Amino acid sequence: MPILNKDMSVCISLAGRPSNLGTRFHNVLYDELGLNFIYKAFTTDDIEGAVRGIRALGIRGCSVSMPFKEAVIPLVDIVEPSAAAIESVNTIVNDGGVLSASNTDYEAIAQLIAEHELDPAQRVLVRGSGGMAKAVVAAFRGAGFTDLSIVARNADAGGALAEKYRYHWVADDPEPDFDIIVNVTPLGMHGADAAALAFAPEFIERANTVFDVVAFPAETPLILAARAAGKPVITGAEVIALQAARQFERYTGVALTRDQVERAAAFSREE
Repeated sequence: MPILNKDMSVCISLAGRPSNLGTRFHNVLYDELGLNFIYKAFTTDDIEGAVRGIRALGIRGCSVSMPFKEAVIPLVDIVEPSAAAIESVNTIVNDGGVLSASNTDYEAIAQLIAEHELDPAQRVLVRGSGGMAKAVVAAFRGAGFTDLSIVARNADAGGALAEKYRYHWVADDPEPDFDIIVNVTPLGMHGADAAALAFAPEFIERANTVFDVVAFPAETPLILAARAAGKPVITGAEVIALQAARQFERYTGVALTRDQVERAAAFSREE
């Protein structure tokens, strides 16, 4: 990495609970590509002040995580379609004091739906109704899927999400009759829910594709069960790597190869 200097471009992240993921992903690629950039993670109790700082200090780019994804919307100048579609921002780019906001989570999921050639005629079941669920559901709607159900215990959030995208909401598991199942909850994530299986085995057996947005671990109980059943899978590790790569390109103007993305993603996940 270049020695710190006055011409260095600075990119940051703002999160309630910062991690080293983005820091490691971006900085290892800056180093490999010889870019005069540096990336640093932050948290804040003053999101308005932080965004003013991005503009005032010429911070080139900012990754935005919970709980700031919606709060930054009125603070930027341009809200791109990817962020407007789900009313949630995860990326800010500063072009000469003009702040543009987008959502590369949405873009990554839309790209994965296309790359895995998922059929819009198939039936989809999404578990969860939080912020990432909005990106998932909106991406399926944008890809032309018409038959999607959201299963969520939170009636207000689940019902509102389903209504917004003209889908169905159910409080409890429906019959296992879905071609694509998607977990957008913490079930299977490192921590208290690490051993939890997000869908019962009968849902996995019926599905043609199993998608788990949980990124840590990449091989969640759901993904392991799907692989054992011989099902095609889409992992949260794919989502997080692809969205970071899209951020990288927006900040630097450099398009990454798949090999670069995979190596940086693997490095970012090392303990």
